[in-house]
Amino acid sequence: MAPRTALLLALSLLALWTPPALGGANDAEDCCLSLTQRPIPGNLVRGFRYLLPKDGCRVSAVVLTTLRGHQLCAPLDKNWVKRIIRRLQRLSAKNKHLSS
Repeated sequence: MAPRTALLLALSLLALWTPPALGGANDAEDCCLSLTQRPIPGNLVRGFRYLLPKDGCRVSAVVLTTLRGHQLCAPLDKNWVKRIIRRLQRLSAKNKHLSS
């Protein structure tokens, strides 16, 4: 009887398991659950990406990636976040111009 119970349990778990969605980096499993309100120094941030409702997320956010690879969710509408994004965009444009 134990092997049959184990088989039923395994089949039940398999039926409940859903594979991660295929697609871009903004799958719903990557969404932010909370946002940091505390400003962080812009010179510690090396990259960013947006997570929006059109990507399957309930909370619109910017994911900031630090120099050490940590990711922080930040609100789109805060001035400190906008400054960091502008700085990174300027640096990116400058680097593209230099490499041309």
